Amino acid sequence: MQSWATLAAAVALLANGAVAQNMLRFACSQLVVDRVDPLVNPGMRYTPHLHQIVGGNSFNLTMDPGSHDLAGQSTCTSCSFAQDLSNYWTAVMFFKAKNGSYHRVPQVGNGGPQGKLVNKGGLDVYYIPSGKVTAFKPGFRMLAGNAANTDPKKVSSGNICHRCWTSTNEGNFVGGAPCTGSDTVDIPQDTKCKMIRQTIIFPTCWDGKNLDSPDHKSHVAYGGGSGANGGGSCPSTHPVKLPQIMYELMWNVTSFADKSMWPDSGPAFMYSMNLGGAAAHGDYVFGWKGDSLQKAMDKGCNLNKDCPSAGLTAQTTAQYNACTTKQQAPEPVDGWLKAMPMGEMAIKA
Repeated sequence: MQSWATLAAAVALLANGAVAQNMLRFACSQLVVDRVDPLVNPGMRYTPHLHQIVGGNSFNLTMDPGSHDLAGQSTCTSCSFAQDLSNYWTAVMFFKAKNGSYHRVPQVGNGGPQGKLVNKGGLDVYYIPSGKVTAFKPGFRMLAGNAANTDPKKVSSGNICHRCWTSTNEGNFVGGAPCTGSDTVDIPQDTKCKMIRQTIIFPTCWDGKNLDSPDHKSHVAYGGGSGANGGGSCPSTHPVKLPQIMYELMWNVTSFADKSMWPDSGPAFMYSMNLGGAAAHGDYVFGWKGDSLQKAMDKGCNLNKDCPSAGLTAQTTAQYNACTTKQQAPEPVDGWLKAMPMGEMAIKA
């Protein structure tokens, strides 16, 4: 599916005269779908909810920041750039059928004027600079969103949102910049949606000291404004400007368009916490090789292309699609399931 045109073009939909800004925009295919979470539940198998994970294949149960070197221990990455061994993960969207069974909603890549991003599951990642930015440091990690939240009013709709994508034609872009217009915190529940685009935008301001915090949030903060603008000015408590990370997921709901399949009451689409869009969240663990990300930001590297000045090399689709790892909490996650994978091991319907 088509992504937003470019950062400048997307903003131009709202205000004319925007100045072009280079950014990284690249595909990350599925590494694994697994019930583990080394950020929030380190060491635990069968965590409270299911995640879909992309990035370096050293992803594991613990990933202790003091000893786990993603860039050094990963032998491949499911993301486009060979230098990016980071891990990115989110909750999984499910469809609930009238008979009470559940089916994982598949993900697809984006396309459009910037070039089609080919994904085998997974998500697309953006690094958007705004002026001079400081790249993340080894051991850095953070969380956006709240997996237990049930109140959409507690979510900044400019940073976490969903869009009903009414077209399957990549040449027909739907809407404006991310998290604008008719985008909602809640997951759209409408058979006219061919896709549901989920956007998660991370904080862009760092305290400059802590690579993590007990809640995985307090060491970072959102700057002024909201949306995919590279982040506004930073508060004095968090003065260091970071690249803005944005996740973009295209959940393909076309297989669930038959209204007769839908439950008689309650939502048809939900996340793997058995909650709606207010609980959408994303996890990030930095793992770029050396100073490659800093150079990419400084040199104005763009989209998913080779950038020799920063030493970035884009893999072929076959290369990053081939990078996978086995589940560490083995259970069925595809096809029809009797219940959401929560608590005990999931069972096929």
